[in-house]
Amino acid sequence: MGNVPSAVKHCLSYQQLLREHLWIADSVAGALDPAQEASQLSGLPEYVKIVEVGPRDGLQNEKVIVPTDIKIEFINLLSQTGLSVIEVTSFVSSKWVPQVAAGATEIAVFGAASESFSKKNINCSIEESMEKFEEVIKSARHLNIPARGYVSCALGCPYEGSITPQKVTEVSKRLYGMGCYEISLGDTIGVGTPGSMKRMLESVIKEIPPSALAVHCHDTYGQALANILTALQMGINVVDSAVSGLGGCPYAKGASGNVATEDLIYMLNGLGLNTGVNLCKVMEAGDFICKAVNKTTNSKVAQASFNA
Repeated sequence: MGNVPSAVKHCLSYQQLLREHLWIADSVAGALDPAQEASQLSGLPEYVKIVEVGPRDGLQNEKVIVPTDIKIEFINLLSQTGLSVIEVTSFVSSKWVPQVAAGATEIAVFGAASESFSKKNINCSIEESMEKFEEVIKSARHLNIPARGYVSCALGCPYEGSITPQKVTEVSKRLYGMGCYEISLGDTIGVGTPGSMKRMLESVIKEIPPSALAVHCHDTYGQALANILTALQMGINVVDSAVSGLGGCPYAKGASGNVATEDLIYMLNGLGLNTGVNLCKVMEAGDFICKAVNKTTNSKVAQASFNA
């Protein structure tokens, strides 16, 4: 293949794999044949929006400082994949909202369903955090910047253990009431199962419509894709993920990274669900950032494809 870059060679190998497994190839191309449409599981959304959190949530847990030019190139590569939402950075004060207004299309606030985690993560109680979030969201609203809300520890806490669905619902409802257009429910330490995901969502959906919810699953116990599928079956059609499974949590010892974007897309393609995202290009972006931070990808799909 001459001087074709190695990442491209892997992607070409992946394209060959698609040709050999037509049920995947058709969904990647966006053209579902009638037989495939008939095989789709009932109750699943036709379209799933993927929120790529790798540049923010993924890289913040890396031990090495990633140079700005590498981050920019990483984000540029992700922007060429078809991803409609890419989280790029974080800040800690509402005073920074005007400074980022020129380039930000939206902001996010990060709450928690656990008092202990809230104090560790953002140095304030849940109630104190709500007061701060209200200020941030108000500032953003004045600048016509939409706000997204996160609820960490929705399925378990490293300090308090089990978290009740009622507590998750309470925090989510307050953020939604403040004006957050979407609430992302996070399994921060990856302890959730399809059963606990179902129970939590059943509670939250009583107060917030599924169209305003997202799920954010870490894969510590290998349950992330199963949990996401459960959420999809319950009407959720927005999923957070990080290329190469980047991430973790500095305040949740032992928590592994986010569900890998590559693995998520592979599953959604197999279900015949549209994402508008090119898996091959996502794999290229993942290969780039893994080499930049000198780590092995956590994506099973990338590992299988690159080692083929």
